[in-house]
Amino acid sequence: MNAATYIVKNALRNKRRAALSILSVAVSLFLFVTLQVALREMTVPPEDIGSSLRVIVRNKVSLAATLPAKQLAIIERIPGVAAVTPFTFYGGNYKGDEKFTSFAQFAVDPQRMMKVVVDAKSPAEQVAAWQADRTSCLVGADTAKRYDIKLGDRMKFTGTFWPCDLDLKVAGFYAGTADDRTVFFHHKYLDELLGDPGIVGTWWLRAASVEEAPKVVERINKAFANSAAEVRAETERAFQLGFVSMWGNIKILIGSICTVVVFMLLLVTVSTMSMAIRERFRELAVLKALGFRRELFGFILAESFGLAMAGALLGGGGAWLLFNHGINIQKVTNGIFLTFEVTHRHLGLAFGIAALLGVVSALVPALAVARTSVVDGLKTLD
Repeated sequence: MNAATYIVKNALRNKRRAALSILSVAVSLFLFVTLQVALREMTVPPEDIGSSLRVIVRNKVSLAATLPAKQLAIIERIPGVAAVTPFTFYGGNYKGDEKFTSFAQFAVDPQRMMKVVVDAKSPAEQVAAWQADRTSCLVGADTAKRYDIKLGDRMKFTGTFWPCDLDLKVAGFYAGTADDRTVFFHHKYLDELLGDPGIVGTWWLRAASVEEAPKVVERINKAFANSAAEVRAETERAFQLGFVSMWGNIKILIGSICTVVVFMLLLVTVSTMSMAIRERFRELAVLKALGFRRELFGFILAESFGLAMAGALLGGGGAWLLFNHGINIQKVTNGIFLTFEVTHRHLGLAFGIAALLGVVSALVPALAVARTSVVDGLKTLD
């Protein structure tokens, strides 16, 4: 018998305990990885190639407050603004989704919108058909796939925020943005249904260059300062992070849960290893009498480290397989999460924690073995 087989036999001496130890590490690290991925998805908004140029203008008082449509002429004349479109959130419920619809609907100017959301790629004939029909819409590829929507289908929405319902004809599809779920329709159609109130939800615009974007934000805020409808202009990323802040201090909450998970896992692994070593004190005392002293710590460390890494492989690897290659996270979460990717960083963190657990959980029993004399060790199980 060599050292490797000796370590493996000791680790699997009590197979039930070894299995439960591995499973406890696996489940805990699976939960840890899941929480870390969820935290990233909630606090790091998705970006696309055009997001660095886009600026969102909303009412300074509240996002729920509207803006006058006549602001368009002023915004268009501001230096650095390459294109601008109204962007009014409709927020209706689609058929079969009476309680919650996972995709947004926005009223826009079709001609202007394609110059602002340049990431949205759609066949020219479909864009032309959408722009020509006031009651038509452009549908994101993900939403079309989920609901099996075809060209010419009707999409009916029940109003929630606005006191009107929509009956839209699907004129085309788009893809290429960070979120290919949105439905875009004519702002004129919404205005007609509401009695032409002359209001918009927000303005979305594209700056002429990345360097101009912060200057455009400053110029727009200054242009409407002290007016009847003051605005707050911000980059698209700042606008998205504003929504993230509505979750409250989610980082502290998830961080606290992860800390508790790791701490409890540490207690379990230390207790398990201490119990396993305590049962073998007599055997270890014999090895100590034969001259094995420093080697004993290596045996205990290898056993503890091996069990912890097996749990990490099962928990972290299982999370990677499940979330990256198994389930459709959009379908499972009803569109709350667009992606749920377990990255190499998450796996590295999980295996790093497992390695730390393996080392720390070996220290307590190894110290007990070192302090116990050969005579006391031989008496332990007599």
